[in-house]
Amino acid sequence: MDLNFEFDDSSLAAKLCGVKDSNIKEIEKSLGVSIVPRGNVLLISGEDTGVENANSLMHLMSDYLHDKDDSFEFDPFDLRYLIDMSKQGVKIRPEDISRLKVRIPDTGKTVYPKSYTQAHYLSEISKKSIVFGVGPAGTGKTYLAVAAALREYYAQKVSRIILTRPAVEAGESLGYLPGDFMQKINPYLRPLYDALFDLMSYEKVSRLIENNTIEIAPLAYMRGRTLNNAFIILDESQNTTKSQMKMFLTRLGNNSKMVISGDATQIDIDKPSQSGLLHSMKILRGIKEISFVEFGPEDICRHPVVQKIVSAYDAEAGETK
Repeated sequence: MDLNFEFDDSSLAAKLCGVKDSNIKEIEKSLGVSIVPRGNVLLISGEDTGVENANSLMHLMSDYLHDKDDSFEFDPFDLRYLIDMSKQGVKIRPEDISRLKVRIPDTGKTVYPKSYTQAHYLSEISKKSIVFGVGPAGTGKTYLAVAAALREYYAQKVSRIILTRPAVEAGESLGYLPGDFMQKINPYLRPLYDALFDLMSYEKVSRLIENNTIEIAPLAYMRGRTLNNAFIILDESQNTTKSQMKMFLTRLGNNSKMVISGDATQIDIDKPSQSGLLHSMKILRGIKEISFVEFGPEDICRHPVVQKIVSAYDAEAGETK
């Protein structure tokens, strides 16, 4: 089957093809088709299904580019996700992925969701009081939660941001680390700092931490508090116990939101069956103010090999059950 796909704008054709036709080469390899650029026309040939998928993909990518500025380029995750959706025959619209964006006034940086699940996650965070983001590493659970927290803060919907995680050792001991308790625990909180520093300037983050607008602390520091007018993020929630999770969830005060992220396959506590995350997923799903968003390997937006690593471990775990 042969088909011609024509662009109204030759600049869109160049962006779709990518640098040295890198996007075209990836599409050819993934969909089993041949694509020959001729100005603002792409000549697509191959088996019927592959050509039809490629044609749908071209329409989607073209529409997607219309919503972006001149500097936009498809990154490897954008391209891989759109190709996967076309191969599965999933009908998607550009606005389904890019309809939600988080712009950080301090740096002018804009964070876009890179998948349906990420878009759904941001949507649920904007609508619900408590949102659980559950899935493998690299799916953007914590990063997007931090971005959403900053959006709420800059919109003056909350007056402070609280970031916390349980102090659970993952195969290493806290004891050998130098310093007092906070200095020992600081490496465990580093991923939360990393997200902040990627989105905002170091000076701005430091000022907000100094005046307690942003608080980063171990989960134990939440006990006995009522958290009003706050956006609270609990990271690595799979390492909470049932009692710790109950303690945390009941800290929610007026005009506050909570986002709880975790990976049910990476539980480091002594009794994994007692994980507060697993327990919450079992008993809280019927509460309408609480949402559970589950990420999969297709949502991983780190280096492409990470998705393969996660899939390999998942497959091995399934074989040993």
